[in-house]
Amino acid sequence: MERIGGRWMSLSPLQALRRWIQPHIGWLIGLGILVGLPFMLSGVFREPVESGWPRFLQGLLIRVYLMAVYALSYDLLIGYTGVLSFGHALFFGGGAYATGILLKHLHASLPIALLSTVLLAVVLSGIVGVLSLRVRGVYLAMVTLALAQAAFILSEAPDFRQYTGAEDGLQGIPVPAWLDPAVHRLRFYYVALFFMVGAYFLARRLVDSPTGRVWVALRENEERAVALGYSPFVFRLLAFVFSGTLAALAGSLNALLNKNATPSLLSVNTTIQALLMTLVGGVGTLSGPMFGAALLELVGYLFNRMFGPIWFLLFGLFYVIIVLSFPQGLVGTWRQRWSLHRPFTHRNLRAPSPRGG
Repeated sequence: MERIGGRWMSLSPLQALRRWIQPHIGWLIGLGILVGLPFMLSGVFREPVESGWPRFLQGLLIRVYLMAVYALSYDLLIGYTGVLSFGHALFFGGGAYATGILLKHLHASLPIALLSTVLLAVVLSGIVGVLSLRVRGVYLAMVTLALAQAAFILSEAPDFRQYTGAEDGLQGIPVPAWLDPAVHRLRFYYVALFFMVGAYFLARRLVDSPTGRVWVALRENEERAVALGYSPFVFRLLAFVFSGTLAALAGSLNALLNKNATPSLLSVNTTIQALLMTLVGGVGTLSGPMFGAALLELVGYLFNRMFGPIWFLLFGLFYVIIVLSFPQGLVGTWRQRWSLHRPFTHRNLRAPSPRGG
C-alpha cells in the first residue's frame, strides 16, 4: 500500500520491487561487480578462478570484507553513541580464539562453534559494557584498553599454552572440507562477501530503528535524551553488545581463513586499525568505515610490495594526506559537499513561477 494523491493505492509486486530497486541501484550494481569479480580477474590473468593470481586476490578481498565488518562494528560504537573504545580488539580476537578452541579442542561442528561464539560475544560484550560504561570519556577508553590488554596477556601466558598456543598462537584450526579456504577459496569468498552485505544491512536497519535514533540522540545531546526518559546506560550497553557480536563474527571468519588465532588479534594495534579505518571512511556513516577498510588494506598491500621495509612510513604519510584532504572521512566529506551542492543545483534547475519569481 502507498499513499498517492491523498488516497491509499495497492502496489503490484513488480511495482513494489521497482520502487525498492530505484534508491538502491548503486548498491546493487556494486554487489553485482563484487559477485562477478573473481571471474573478471581470471579473465585478466587468463587463469582459472581457483588458481594463481585470481586465487591470491580472492584471499586479499576476503580479508578486506572481514575487516570491513570489523570497522563497521566499531562505527556502531564511536559513530552512533560517541563511545571511544580502545579495547575493540577484545571482541575480534576473542571471536577468533573462541571459534578456534571450539573447533580444535572441543571438536564442535562449525554451526555449533559459530553459535557458541555469538553467545560468548554477547556475554563478553555485555560484561565489558557494564564495567566500562560506569565511567566517561578517557576513563572509559582506559577501562576498555585494560580489559583488552588483560586478554592479550592471558593469550600469551604459558599456563594456557595447551589451549591458546601462548605466544605462537592457536595454530592448525580445523575447517570443514566444504569451506576450507585452501581448497574452496571461491566458496569462502562468497561466504565472506555475503557476510559483509548481511552485516551492513543489519547495521543499517538497526541505526534506522528507534534504538538507533536514541543512540544518535545520546551522542548529540545526552541531557535532552535523559529528560525524554531514555537511559544512556541501557542504550549504550545495547550498542556494545551489537558491536561486539559483529566484531566477534568477523574474527571467527578470520580464524577460519588463516586457520589460526594469534595474540596480535587482541593487541591494541588491532583496535587502532578499526579506529583508522573509521576515521578514513567517515565516522557515523556505516558505509564509510567499510570503504576505509578497503582503502587501507589494499593500499597497505601495494605499498608493502612496492616500497619494501619503508612501506609503513610512506603508508603513514598517505594516511595523513587522506585525513587532511577529507577531514570528515571519504564518505562523510562527500555527503557534506553533496548536501551543500544539492540545494543550489535544485534552486537553479527549478522552473520559474508564473509571476517571474
